[in-house]
Amino acid sequence: LDHVLASGRDVNILVLDTEVYSNTGGQSSKSTPMGAVAKFAAGGKGTAKKDLALIASQYGHVYVAKVDFGAKDSQTVQALREAEAYPGPALVVAYSHCIAHGYNLNQGLDQQKLAVDTGYWPLFRYDPRLAEAGQTPLKLDSPAPKVELAKFMANETRFGILKNINPDRSESLAAQAQAEVRRHYAHYQHLAEPAKPAAPSAAATPAKPAPVAN
Repeated sequence: LDHVLASGRDVNILVLDTEVYSNTGGQSSKSTPMGAVAKFAAGGKGTAKKDLALIASQYGHVYVAKVDFGAKDSQTVQALREAEAYPGPALVVAYSHCIAHGYNLNQGLDQQKLAVDTGYWPLFRYDPRLAEAGQTPLKLDSPAPKVELAKFMANETRFGILKNINPDRSESLAAQAQAEVRRHYAHYQHLAEPAKPAAPSAAATPAKPAPVAN
């Protein structure tokens, strides 16, 4: 995926992120969230998941969006349209519920909404064309977290297992995950701040006349 994005080719990619390494048995990976139990992380994963969308945006020439249909379907459609129109590599990363999360999937859209409301899954669009026009290329499409992350985690067995077998570690990782959510969202807010006008160059500033000696 990284090589394709780096190529600069006009390719549109949709990633359905279930956060589960299903093709080889569901072991822990860099996409596994903090506190979740998985193969090779029986005591709960102790580090935060990587942010594929944010990593891809660092190239500067890739259109990137992070979407969640259950939380904001209009933003999902807008991102897909912009990705289609962008004349270069485009990556859309969509939060996707999965049976391995351990809840009835008829509640999937409700859990998707919680992912955004808690700040666990911020929504954004990064369009390099805005940077070329002197504007801020990253548009943050979800508000600041308004629900505690614990409500999102309580619905899923992958987090609940640890609470049953090691309550102290579960509580510790949950607190760390909540802090990470706040830090992560604050970082997005910083990236979405309006671009500041460039300061005038020294050459454009009229020189002051030198004082005349008596």
